[in-house]
Amino acid sequence: MTTPQPALLQLIGGTPSVPIHTGKGWYTAKLEAASIAGMKSRAAVSMLRAAADRGELAPGATIIESTSGTLGLGLALAGKALGHPVQLVVDDELEPDLRSLFSAFGVALDVVTAPHPTGGWQRARLDRLAELLAATPGAYWPDQYDNPDNASGYRAMGEEILDQVDAVDVLVASIGSGGHCAGLTRVLRTRWPRLRVIGVDAVGSRIFGQPDRRRLMRGLGSSILPRNVAYADFDEVHWVGATEAVASCRRLAASTGIAGGWSTGAAALVAAWVADREPEARVLTVFPDGPHRYLRTIYDDEWCRANGLFGAQTTEPTELDAPAVAEVTGWGRCSVVRDPAAEVTA
Repeated sequence: MTTPQPALLQLIGGTPSVPIHTGKGWYTAKLEAASIAGMKSRAAVSMLRAAADRGELAPGATIIESTSGTLGLGLALAGKALGHPVQLVVDDELEPDLRSLFSAFGVALDVVTAPHPTGGWQRARLDRLAELLAATPGAYWPDQYDNPDNASGYRAMGEEILDQVDAVDVLVASIGSGGHCAGLTRVLRTRWPRLRVIGVDAVGSRIFGQPDRRRLMRGLGSSILPRNVAYADFDEVHWVGATEAVASCRRLAASTGIAGGWSTGAAALVAAWVADREPEARVLTVFPDGPHRYLRTIYDDEWCRANGLFGAQTTEPTELDAPAVAEVTGWGRCSVVRDPAAEVTA
């Protein structure tokens, strides 16, 4: 049995919110890389604690979850703190550096080697996860995509922001499982009920009604429809391509010394765009993690060149009248937000 080390929970949260200059205006970024396991450690602890309180998670039971990487880091820390071994279902595209880190943490990896023909890596990982759960008595699956305790984990982040900033008019949030945007919106609208919420998705993601495509970007976007996405909260959505995200990451790093991954680059691009066009608006975004797992990808010239990421960039978003009216290949924007699952069943 893994011995709980609850003092490790002190390493989570308490991150700064800092102003970022765009060249024309300003936005505020919550820097979750200042927390040792990044943003998703908040969700990991919330999901495990709530499951234990309900009696769904027994002391010392194994945690099994599917992840593209970031939640896995959060679960690794949460497992050490709360006394649970962790097994992660990952895929062949998981970065080598992150595999090494998980090995150092003693986290077991089950690697899926081929994407599902219609559900991509996520569906393939979830299918494998179901097999592991059936073969592991007493194991618990947090199900980050469809677990309300995911969003609840960001209550403390919202309260930190309330203490750190004077006002927020616009929240720009990258969307993967949907948890951090739903949780933050719930808290921030208690003080600023007219808060405008802009979701940032990846090109090739199904979440907001675009077709599913193979994606280089990890940590945002989805080949499935996570039920934690609170569609009614959003005022608009942007889709960002890998070329634009890489350029945004590198521009942010060069101008501020702050670096992060795909979600950070995509969120920074959209937050800067809003701040430049609405100089009176107080814009807030979240940078979920730091640069370390991306040093061989986003920040590697050879890798970017091999993947065609130094090509022409979309400098303004293409405007869509509805989410599915055309397929976005670069950077797109739509002020109509719909739940694709609701449209299918209507």
